[in-house]
Amino acid sequence: MRLIAAFVLVLAICPGLAKAEQAAGAAPSPAPSDNGDLYQSAKQLFDQYAPPEVKAQYEFPSKDQFDDFMGRLDKAMDSGTFQELAAYAPQARTILAALRTQPDYSDVADWLASRLEELDEAKQIEDAVAAPPPPTPGPASPARQVPAAESAIPYYDRWLRRMRDRPEPANAAELMPVLRRAFTDEGMPPELAWLAEVESSLNPSARSPSGARGLYQMKAETAHDFGLSTFLPDERTDPGKSAHAAARDLRALEEKFGSWPLALAAYNAGEGRVSRALAARHAQDFAGVASALPAGTRLYVPEVCALVTVRTGVTPDKIPLPK
Repeated sequence: MRLIAAFVLVLAICPGLAKAEQAAGAAPSPAPSDNGDLYQSAKQLFDQYAPPEVKAQYEFPSKDQFDDFMGRLDKAMDSGTFQELAAYAPQARTILAALRTQPDYSDVADWLASRLEELDEAKQIEDAVAAPPPPTPGPASPARQVPAAESAIPYYDRWLRRMRDRPEPANAAELMPVLRRAFTDEGMPPELAWLAEVESSLNPSARSPSGARGLYQMKAETAHDFGLSTFLPDERTDPGKSAHAAARDLRALEEKFGSWPLALAAYNAGEGRVSRALAARHAQDFAGVASALPAGTRLYVPEVCALVTVRTGVTPDKIPLPK
């Protein structure tokens, strides 16, 4: 924890470096392009600006330790349980607050912000499981009619409550017409273009520790499969091009699995993992296979479906098929 605290402390004083550079007439520090640059910038700040008493109390994490923390969080999202995800929420919230103090780190911060909502929801699910059921005196209440969308997608109702009060990202009015048009051009329902908000908080430059980039958080191999260059320039950061690629990817997954919830699960967890889970469970829909998938995917699918409902008014069972 002391190592993490040192990293957070350094990020928190980043604005001090910027002001000092401006006062000295120096050029501002370049924005970090990957985790290595982020680490080196933070290490330089610590060495130059941390007070002696802070250096005496905290040991700055090594590059391996920093990468280990970011990697463990990314891995937990990919394969952890609800309990494991919930345990990351406090640290992730602290680190996100520090990242938000420095605009140069917005690409990492926006990736982490999207994941933090999932960590928080995992904690609420864990707390609900641990809490004893409330007493139910008197006659039993009539059973609630469960909407088709909710029964087909576990935790959809929880995400719907969470999403109803979430404001649209500030750049939604500028970006969403571009993204929706790209999906429509690919014969895809434009409602699904909102997937970008879940993936990246609508930041075209967002990046994850595993190397995913852009509005739709595509890894290099997937980007190449759908015609994007990832080298000078990295076209995953181009809103229109990345939206076309994501739409083609989702279209192929829907055609393979036959439903949007399963296609979204495969987009998040990989089509091989979803195929194996379906075969092992002899299942045909997301509800039948959800418990065999990683906790991150079990949260991701209802999160996307609930966001689409809130932003467009279209429930997941009403999203049109590809044309």
